[in-house]
Amino acid sequence: MIQHDPGALYPDHLAVLCRRAETALARGGFDHLVVPSGTLHYHLFDDRDYPYAVNPQFKAWLPLTRVPHSWLVFTPGKRPTVIFHQPFDYWHVVPDAPSGWWVEHFDIQVIRKPEEALALLPRDRSRCAVLGEPQSTLGDWVPNNPAPVVDYLEYHRAYKTPYEIALMRQAQVLGVRGHRAAEAAFRNGADEFSIHMAYCAAVGQDANELPYGNIVALNEHAAVLHYTELGRTAPQPLRSFLIDAGASALGYASDITRTYAAHGHDEFAAMVGAVDAAQQQMCAAVRAGFDYKQLHVDAHLSLMGVLKDFGVLKVSPQTAVETGISAAFFPHGIGHLIGLQVHDVAGFAAGDAGGRIERPAGHPYLRLTRVLEAGMVVTIEPGLYFIDMLLDEVKQAGHGASIAWDRVDFFRPYGGIRIEDEVLCTDGEADNLTRPEFALANG
Repeated sequence: MIQHDPGALYPDHLAVLCRRAETALARGGFDHLVVPSGTLHYHLFDDRDYPYAVNPQFKAWLPLTRVPHSWLVFTPGKRPTVIFHQPFDYWHVVPDAPSGWWVEHFDIQVIRKPEEALALLPRDRSRCAVLGEPQSTLGDWVPNNPAPVVDYLEYHRAYKTPYEIALMRQAQVLGVRGHRAAEAAFRNGADEFSIHMAYCAAVGQDANELPYGNIVALNEHAAVLHYTELGRTAPQPLRSFLIDAGASALGYASDITRTYAAHGHDEFAAMVGAVDAAQQQMCAAVRAGFDYKQLHVDAHLSLMGVLKDFGVLKVSPQTAVETGISAAFFPHGIGHLIGLQVHDVAGFAAGDAGGRIERPAGHPYLRLTRVLEAGMVVTIEPGLYFIDMLLDEVKQAGHGASIAWDRVDFFRPYGGIRIEDEVLCTDGEADNLTRPEFALANG
């Protein structure tokens, strides 16, 4: 039976992080790993702060996402230390005292003021790899982010521990709950802002907690890949709805996209179904040893097959890919690594000592070029869009005769289609983390 309790899985996760940190420090020639949690940033010429975002290198170790001015210190052979900032403050809610299943694994030092951390950090700064942003500087402690340490840790973050997978499954549960509420709001004729609010209420997270800004697009707005304007008036008639939205679970993200046709728009609904079927085949192709770049190129062929079947293309899918036409309809990458960050790090890394695997020629927006390995979690998010700017470029390139423009005119008012799941790569069949939650929601 698969264990899904993060508390039970955490000790092994921490052991993996300690081993990785030991190797990373040895490669960089350092004795200590020091990770600040991050600080609050203020608006320009103002005393109002931006929403706090924890340092991903910090939350990899700890299920803490709202503790600015805290620090993690790891020295090989010793228990890691958490310097926990719990201020005296009547202006804001103070973090609760450290508690839960993680505390027994750390030496915990509570500080009341940020500068009190100085006396608790290692004595010799020069022997420390300090991973953080410049704003986390405290006294003479300036993050140095040594490349050998960062490259190693970020490369291996692609391989998720069972603890991380358990939290990512929790993020799926929350995200699907929001998606179901958003679809219901759409079916009831709601505007984009109201759909967004229904999503947030169902998930129980607002803009400060969600892993990224919700994309809630009705009709033609679905042709804007990162549409986040949230209109206050529902267009009439309602034709289509695209939502790209996730949730957070103790610092781990989900990233899910669905597209729906309004009642009575049967041909667009059929196209959504065709993209959905193609997407599931792409998800099933996630296998250890499979080159993600090839999965992206294969997706172009598959999606052009959909357009051919619906009469949008006059040429073969192969010709559409070879001439660059496919990029006008599918202008983004097939997906990316996901975990502590929505677009998780080291997607181009050639190895844990650095180097870069370049994107295939003609595919400038692919975010992952590595060969898939067991433990990686990737998104699979094919899309078809009707974007005037890109279609005009097809005409200018002399390929206008390859497209049935009357069919483009028919589908343009729907904007586009995107379907996105998260898939765990294993040594065997792909483990789709998203689909089972939708199946349970349907039940």
